[in-house]
Amino acid sequence: MKRTSALASTTLFLILAPGTVAGVVPWWISGWRGTAPLLGMQALGITGLVLVIGGVLVLVESFARFAWKGLGTPAPVLPTRHLVVSGTYRFVRNPMYVAVVSVILGQSLVLGSLPLLTYALCVWLCFHVFVMVYEEPTLRRSFGAEYEEFCVNVPRWFPRLHPWAKGRG
Repeated sequence: MKRTSALASTTLFLILAPGTVAGVVPWWISGWRGTAPLLGMQALGITGLVLVIGGVLVLVESFARFAWKGLGTPAPVLPTRHLVVSGTYRFVRNPMYVAVVSVILGQSLVLGSLPLLTYALCVWLCFHVFVMVYEEPTLRRSFGAEYEEFCVNVPRWFPRLHPWAKGRG
């Protein structure tokens, strides 16, 4: 896949998949209406806003990196040619999934919505099952030892404090 095709396909997938999971469905659940931040605590509202903004930034960066460095898309039907282990991937193996859950979690905190909080947990559980059942086995077959080294050094869900430098552990 050429870089321009990868960028176009990735952009479309970004709009369709995370746009639906972290945008459309939360809107259906909440109508973007809330009374106060979760538990009425302003600090949780601010934390939620940080999670939404940070999640969107990480999502855009990791999607762009898939197209630019991996020469493919996050969509399983158009996978990358190269394993992506730079950018946010130096901190956590699944920055896209972490970002989507962060956006939904942030929305739940800002809007004070327990249904959105429950949805965020359900989305994370679905991502976890998908990663364990499909994604990790597929990446092991596709990238072998390179992916194994990545898994040993970069956590699946909770980011490292310092970026991993390939070859240095």
